[in-house]
Amino acid sequence: MRTPGRKEAGALSLEVHRADFQKALLTWYRHQARALPWRESPSLYSTVVSEFMLQQTQVKTVLPYFARWIAELPDFAELARAPAARVLKLWEGLGYYARARNLHRLAQAVQERGSPPRTAQDWREMPGVGPYTAAAIASIAFGEPVACVDGNVVRILARLTADGTEFRDGATAAKAFSPVAGRLVPAHNPGDHNQAMMELGATVCLRRAPHCPSCPVRGHCAAARTGNPEAYPRLAQKEVILQELTRAWCERSGSLLLHRVPSGARRLADLHELPTAAQAGIRPQALETGRLLAKHVRGIARHRITESIRVFAAPGGRPRPGLCWVPLDQIEAITLSGPHRRWVREILSASRAGQAPSA
Repeated sequence: MRTPGRKEAGALSLEVHRADFQKALLTWYRHQARALPWRESPSLYSTVVSEFMLQQTQVKTVLPYFARWIAELPDFAELARAPAARVLKLWEGLGYYARARNLHRLAQAVQERGSPPRTAQDWREMPGVGPYTAAAIASIAFGEPVACVDGNVVRILARLTADGTEFRDGATAAKAFSPVAGRLVPAHNPGDHNQAMMELGATVCLRRAPHCPSCPVRGHCAAARTGNPEAYPRLAQKEVILQELTRAWCERSGSLLLHRVPSGARRLADLHELPTAAQAGIRPQALETGRLLAKHVRGIARHRITESIRVFAAPGGRPRPGLCWVPLDQIEAITLSGPHRRWVREILSASRAGQAPSA
């Protein structure tokens, strides 16, 4: 008979002691879970909104957005009726704006149906709902025993089982760990179990410097026994792509030149941004002539982008396609992408104070 490898042995031990694992995790969660508004006043709508906002976004960032959203759009009916511009404005700065559009369409679909879906399989048919979100909604709101598997859960399961497999990416790892995660979900209180796993990954089983001494399931963790939990999970390194970009700051008669992203764009549709020099018609050989206002570095997926904002003379005549002049006293009323909102405020504030913004 073949002796199981360490990975298989870890998974087998976890499943053999499944009841003890579930009990330890749930007891910890009920005593240590953070007080979050969608937990303290639970409803299907608050669960759906929070799950959309929490996709690729930390809880501390989501909290003020969630509070404003619920105050202004308290249920599916209000959201379904809201103009798209209002939905985007409420989401401004939270990023990944497709989530806001999908949430808007989801509310409209719920209203058209007359009642919301109840199973994870049916939720996956709704706009913007993938496997993780569908499982979260169905388990938390309807008690369906299905597992949520995201990066946090992958990290927990990889460490519990000491699985040293190198995965191509997070999605591949999530697919690989889904069967184990599914077998750990209890028939009773599956929503609490899934939230406990999320909470454990967010507060204890951290990617760097995990708090192993305070982990409620440390006794089940094969990686803790190896003394090197940070070695798991193993994800293939991705090449970082470096980019440099110059953006134009052009003022004319109390208005600022902005670029409005086309409605059919894949990202940032209908949002405003400072135009790139190319969009503003600035010739490449003239890029260095503009006075530097600010320089920022940010990461988007595998891209590390250095963006310089420079002052250029305002172009005459009608603006080029995609560009528009926005009066400075109306800047706050339009929707800008999050980084551009910060940059514009910083530059205008420095200008009013007679100072140069930090570059």
